[in-house]
Parts: sequence; C-alpha cells; structure tokens
Amino acid sequence: MSVSSVEEQEELRQLVRGFMEDKSTSADVRRAIESGAPYDAALWTTMADQLGLPGIAIPEEFGGAGFGAVELGIVLEELGRALYVGPYFATVVLAGQLLTEVDDPGAQKSWLPGIADGSLTATVAVDEESGSQDLSAVGTTARRADDGWLLDGVKSYVIDGADAGLLLVVARAEGELGIFAVQDSAAGMVRERLDSVDLTRNLARIEFSATPAVRVGAEAAALLGRHRDLVVTALAAEQVGGAARALEMAVDYAKIREQFGRPIGSFQAIKHKCADMLLRVESGRSAAYYAASVVGAGGTEAEIAASMAKAYCSEAYAFVAKENIQIHGGIGFTWEHDAHLFLKRAKGSEVLFGSPAEHRARVAALVGI
Repeated sequence: MSVSSVEEQEELRQLVRGFMEDKSTSADVRRAIESGAPYDAALWTTMADQLGLPGIAIPEEFGGAGFGAVELGIVLEELGRALYVGPYFATVVLAGQLLTEVDDPGAQKSWLPGIADGSLTATVAVDEESGSQDLSAVGTTARRADDGWLLDGVKSYVIDGADAGLLLVVARAEGELGIFAVQDSAAGMVRERLDSVDLTRNLARIEFSATPAVRVGAEAAALLGRHRDLVVTALAAEQVGGAARALEMAVDYAKIREQFGRPIGSFQAIKHKCADMLLRVESGRSAAYYAASVVGAGGTEAEIAASMAKAYCSEAYAFVAKENIQIHGGIGFTWEHDAHLFLKRAKGSEVLFGSPAEHRARVAALVGI
C-alpha cells in the first residue's frame, strides 16, 4: 500500500473538489435524478481516465494507485459534498475493496483491472429482505453444479445492484459463508430498482433462482467482518463531506438573508445553530479520519473506531442537514432548493450498514459494557 504525505492528501482533495464542482453541479445532480439513468457514463469515464479515481485504493499490480483508506476517505468526502450520483461507492468501496482483500489471485486478476480503469462497475450483495446487518441472518444459498455453483435467494438494499456489471453475492454454501461472483447477464437473476428516500443513491432488490455463479475465495465470515468496518468508515467520510457542504450552505445564506434590516447571521440564535453545526462536522471529521487511519490494521481498535465513526457521522449529518433547512426557512423546504437533497442523503446513509444504535451497541459489546 502506498503512503501519501499530508501535502499530497491536500492536493488530492483540491483536485477532486475542483473536478466535482465543475462536473457534478446541482444542475447535474438533478438531471441525473430526473433522467432515470443509473449514472452519467461520460462522467464516470472521465473520472477514471483523467483522475484515476476508481483505482485510488486498488493495488498497483492491478492497475490502481495503491493508496489506502485515508486517501479513499478524502475522495469520498468530496463526492459526498457534491452528492455525486454514480457507482463509485458500490464499485470502488464495496466490490473493489472486497476483491482487494480476498485470497483469490484469479478473481483479482479477472476483475480488479476493470474496476481500476473504470470499464467495470460492480457491487456487493449481503443484506436480505429483513434488512438485518447480522451475517448469521444470511439465507441465500449456493449449491454445487457440474460447472460451478447455483444461487437461490433474495438480496435487498443492494447499492447500484440493478445496473452493476458484476455482483459479489454473500451466500451459504455447505454450512459456511462464501462470496460468489455473478455476471450481469447470468440466467435466473431478476433485478428491480427500489424506491428510496435518497434520490441520489440507487438501491435494488435482486432475486436469484438457480443463478450460475463462481465462488471467490474460501470461507468468508472473517473477511466480511473486516470489510464491513472499511465500508462504514468510508461511508462516514462521505457523510462528513455532505455535512460540511450543508454547513457552508447555511452560513452563506445567513450572510445574505436579511430580517429587520440586518443579516440573519448576526442574530445570536443563528450563530448558535451554526456553531453547533460546525462542532458536529469537525467532530465527525476527526472520528472518520481516525477510523480510516486504523481500519487497515484490523483488530478491536479498528472495529471500535469504525462503529464510532459511523454512529457519530450518521447523526451529525442528519443534524446539520436539518439545521440547514431551518436556517433557510421557507425556501429550504421547497423542491427547487438543494437542502432537501442533503437531508435525504443523510437519512438514507444513516441506516445503511447499521443504524447509529446498532453501532453503539456493537461498541458497548466490544469494550465489555
């Protein structure tokens, strides 16, 4: 894994921010929502060809840049600021990082180069219709066939699952958890896009009925646990980016909106709101970046840091997004204003991969409370 300096990390941040401010504006986000298309393919290709973002945390031997969770977090923070609509989280964080960690050189050679160069989109399907985050609740099964494996079951809340070119499906096989690769053209698979409060993130329900699959690696329970910690750490960084942008929107508006002949930002009540929002954003950023700095090593410290970051950043983002609407007043409640998009992203992300309550309970168990 490559290690970058603080200066290089800041350069990366500014590079991605400038790119997203130019290519993923509010108008672009709304156009993506209204078009019904899964994502802007031209933008995705540009992100890969000009910035190399899909390969940021993929090993160099597979065409990536070889960086780690901190640099990946920086990219996701900036994508979160822009409410980016596209397959980055699913492809790079979910599938890319799972394939990077799995002990299967053949699978890595087959799919990681495509993820790194942007030619392949992918996702991971774990959760089922109950919405449980517990791996013991996985009911999808895999049975041996003459030329591989066949999957039977249902997966729900699969990020970008309706359009991904490759699905890594977690299923039970011969008494243990395994990871199974399914191509988008596989027989016996039905994919349905779900309605979601967050219009900027596509979720899907997927049914498998004797669907051909290829097993990736061996028994996967321990690997999936470590992978979930990386995923929630990355999501926490994305939440920080969205919260920071919502805070900026509120402050900018408070400077220009006048009431009783003076900017509302001069009123103590508004100052207090903005100060509370800033506290949540900066505390969340500290939690997310600490988790990113230790999650690669694994162990109890990484587990605690990941769950603490997810719990805190989820609630911080929702709080800041709500306060942003309050500071904007009546206009903040309208469809035409972007404030509601940030609130919907905040509420959708809050329950992905475990609610704050679930993660706090996990931390309590880890520290023996």
